[in-house]
Amino acid sequence: MVRVRKTMTAPRRVRLRPVRPAGWWFDGLLLVGFVALTLALVNGYLLGTDLVVRDWVDAHRPDVAYWIARVFNYLGQGGWLLTPVASVLAVLVSLRTRSIRPLLVVAAAFLLTYLTIGPLKFLLVRGYPHNWDLAHPEQLFSDPENGSAYPSGHVANAIVWYGVIALLLAALLRTLGRPDVPPKLYQAIRIAPPAIVFVTTTYLGFHWLTDSIAGLLLGWFLDRLLARVPWDDLPLPALPRGLGRAGVFTTGS
Repeated sequence: MVRVRKTMTAPRRVRLRPVRPAGWWFDGLLLVGFVALTLALVNGYLLGTDLVVRDWVDAHRPDVAYWIARVFNYLGQGGWLLTPVASVLAVLVSLRTRSIRPLLVVAAAFLLTYLTIGPLKFLLVRGYPHNWDLAHPEQLFSDPENGSAYPSGHVANAIVWYGVIALLLAALLRTLGRPDVPPKLYQAIRIAPPAIVFVTTTYLGFHWLTDSIAGLLLGWFLDRLLARVPWDDLPLPALPRGLGRAGVFTTGS
């Protein structure tokens, strides 16, 4: 009689993906910075700086500069640019890897931004720089009906979504057998568009300077949370077709 010895397969250990700077201390610093900035505005600090910046950009915005800034500001449009581009990339990678993981990247980014940026905007109800009908649009809680300037959704969303796009683009190239995205190009995709959105959003007077800074702090924090998710290690079902490739999210971060 032959006995079949059963062996137990150890469960795969799920580890968080590395981020730079490493450690949670930097995430805490970003949150502290956002809270400190918000409290400063609540107590009337930095409002004068916002007014000075608004008046300066209004006085130094010729037509040519306006239209150049306006075009580049579209890089931060989430509804018809960032989300669709990320979604198309996610579908392509999902079909080629036979996995729903890429789709979850987009879903997680959407939920994370929707559940944080939006509620904060409608909680703090700040007016926009050119809400001339308000006595003090620069103050938080100045526009209970329509105020949604703080923090800047354009800046925060740009940071999160370009991080997602860079991740999915690198994954797609790997499934096609192409070399990994060069680290410098990867970083450029993640940094350059959000930086342009930050500058143009403030220069066009769409947001106060502190709106953009708050969006930067919040978006960077959310981006780091998403970057830590070990997408390749999640025990998820496969799609019916594709290349069946694994490990597409293991590099390029």
